[in-house]
Amino acid sequence: MTFRARLVLAAAVAAVLAVLFSSAGSYLAARHALLSSVDDSLVTTAQHALEGQLDLSALTGLAVQFVDPAGEVVTAGSTGLAGNLRLPVNSAVVAVSSGQSNQLFTNADIGGTTLRVYVTHFPGPQPVNGIVLVDGGALELATPLTGVNAQLGDLGLALLLVALAAVALAVALGWLVARAAIGPLDSLTARVESLAQTTDVTERLDPGGIDELGRLRRAFNRLLGALETSRESQRQLVLDAAHELRTPLTSLRTNLEVVRRIEELPPADRDQLVDDVLTQMEELTDLVGDLAELARGEHRPADVTPLRLDRVVEDAVTVARTHGRRRGVAIALRTEPTWVEANRDRLGRAVGNLLDNALKWSPEGSAVDVVCAAGIVTVRDRGPGIDPDDLAHIFDRFYRAPAARGLPGSGLGLAIVAQVVEAEGGSVRCDNAPDGGSVFTLFIPEISPPAPALGTGAADHA
Repeated sequence: MTFRARLVLAAAVAAVLAVLFSSAGSYLAARHALLSSVDDSLVTTAQHALEGQLDLSALTGLAVQFVDPAGEVVTAGSTGLAGNLRLPVNSAVVAVSSGQSNQLFTNADIGGTTLRVYVTHFPGPQPVNGIVLVDGGALELATPLTGVNAQLGDLGLALLLVALAAVALAVALGWLVARAAIGPLDSLTARVESLAQTTDVTERLDPGGIDELGRLRRAFNRLLGALETSRESQRQLVLDAAHELRTPLTSLRTNLEVVRRIEELPPADRDQLVDDVLTQMEELTDLVGDLAELARGEHRPADVTPLRLDRVVEDAVTVARTHGRRRGVAIALRTEPTWVEANRDRLGRAVGNLLDNALKWSPEGSAVDVVCAAGIVTVRDRGPGIDPDDLAHIFDRFYRAPAARGLPGSGLGLAIVAQVVEAEGGSVRCDNAPDGGSVFTLFIPEISPPAPALGTGAADHA
């Protein structure tokens, strides 16, 4: 069922329910009013008869019956009705005649005619129309409800016709409302379908007004903007990756062409050629690994666990010290126990990239200071620092400062650091130290140490 049909159906159902409730209320109110009028007439007639002010035999269209306290009918009669109608005497009537109840209203079907019956008690002795009941009794008066039923029937028919007209009107109005409401939505749907076919994410919808459709249009425009940004990022990533891969591939191809004449080279040149090929292969491997890491995006991986950030830093420093010893660069480490929730491998790679960057810019014989505490890792080198114009782009993909273009690297290391940290809900920044060098500060939200598992000691838990 279409949304338009559901809207029309909902309007029709709502109208039907409203008409049914209002019609039922009107019918019941009219019935109560008509019966109350008949009851008031019977009560007045009975009072005047008991007071001797009225001769019941002179009235037409009325059934009269006297009942003694034992429930026996003393006399019965009717004027203007077919035959001498005998009104029913049940336990309720006996209760009135014996004085246990004052009055009673009820309906009775006699000879195919519905009568409204009023029963009232009177004490004896009291003459009524020549009838004297020494011990009192009950007077029963009844009048046909033919006129009332006819009026209620006419009213019911009128209400039914009104209900049918209301339903028809509700369907018509519902269709008009649906047309007016769904028209802009149909236009929006057609526009979205057109964009889906062309896949042109640069297009934008009319922002519309302040209503719900306007909000939907603006939300869709934001989605298109995000898709455009994502597509542009992917395109740029492919272009940058192709550019970065071209250089090592070109060098590798040149060296492989020399391999054809390797027998003509002296042993020292052969060794140098093999070393160059291995270095280029290592660069390609690192670049492919960096691209794979960036391709994961900024979404947090599913396998995150509570871990000791200081232990992750210690492991990364252990690896970095082997590289630093080649150039006489020492790494001073100071840590305090700090717990975070993260993916250990990705976080370890981010810390390792910061250390590799510090070693790359550290002069021979200098030192790198590493501090880890309270979810914060700082890495400070004694290099030349970073030009202020480059600080805003230092974490961009493939960005390499002019001073770094002669050094090995792809320009992806710090971009990976920023991506990993953001995925873990943290942040990273870079500043120049007042006395020279640069300081990288990595922050990951700290958590409380998890409770040790049963059967494990404190040392195992740490």
